[in-house]
Amino acid sequence: MPIRTSEAVWLGTLREGRGTMKIGSGAYEGAYTYASRFEEGSGTNPEELVGAAHAGCFSMFLAAVLTDAGYKPTRVHTTARVHLGAGPKITTVELDTEAEVPNIDAKAFLECAETAKQNCPVSQALAGPEIKLTAKLVSP
Repeated sequence: MPIRTSEAVWLGTLREGRGTMKIGSGAYEGAYTYASRFEEGSGTNPEELVGAAHAGCFSMFLAAVLTDAGYKPTRVHTTARVHLGAGPKITTVELDTEAEVPNIDAKAFLECAETAKQNCPVSQALAGPEIKLTAKLVSP
């Protein structure tokens, strides 16, 4: 399996400094500051990138679980809300997903979603904080 690399540079003190984070593939590079992380300033932050990674990983893993169970998903959309609490520490990740999956009932879908939540690689990496899931099956 491949090894993925990303990087970050921080210049200056915590409050007055600034930095950039870059994904190894070059697909994304973004600025971040104290304000963008702990307040509502412009730029990105590590938690936002963790959320994007988790939403992407979960969506893809749910598609795999559904496919392995004999269903053919047509669309999986996931939003991840990453809560940063005191410490600072990631305290909760809320995954909110909805999927279009023909010929599946709600019970089977929820079982697949829970399996994906427990087993996607990013969920496993983030096993420390509580990960909450809301899953909804939608019609095409």
